[in-house]
Amino acid sequence: MEQRRNPRFHVQFRSSFSSITMIGGQGTLVDLSVRGCRIESATEVQPGTSLEVRIAVVGQEHPIHVQGALVRWSRDGQFGLEFEVISPIEWTHLQQIVKEIEMEPYERDKEAAERNDSA
Repeated sequence: MEQRRNPRFHVQFRSSFSSITMIGGQGTLVDLSVRGCRIESATEVQPGTSLEVRIAVVGQEHPIHVQGALVRWSRDGQFGLEFEVISPIEWTHLQQIVKEIEMEPYERDKEAAERNDSA
């Protein structure tokens, strides 16, 4: 089994995507890493298709814009993307979001421990 180079984190973000050969679609991004994601969508996409993707991150004013993402697999109303073209500004934004998601459980645990200590 292939090992992932970057961990993926479970999320629930709205996403939209389009390609030159397809008008576009919308879906729910359910796994995210700095190198790719998994999207649930009623729109069928074929492996090998290059998509432009916008990820609406909860609590963020502007979506993350990935200029080029390659569809690696597609089945059962889901597909996996590998991010291939992303501007430096968007790349920094994506890294920051993933880092925040990675830290969330630890921050929640830390806050709960601090509340218990002060009680």
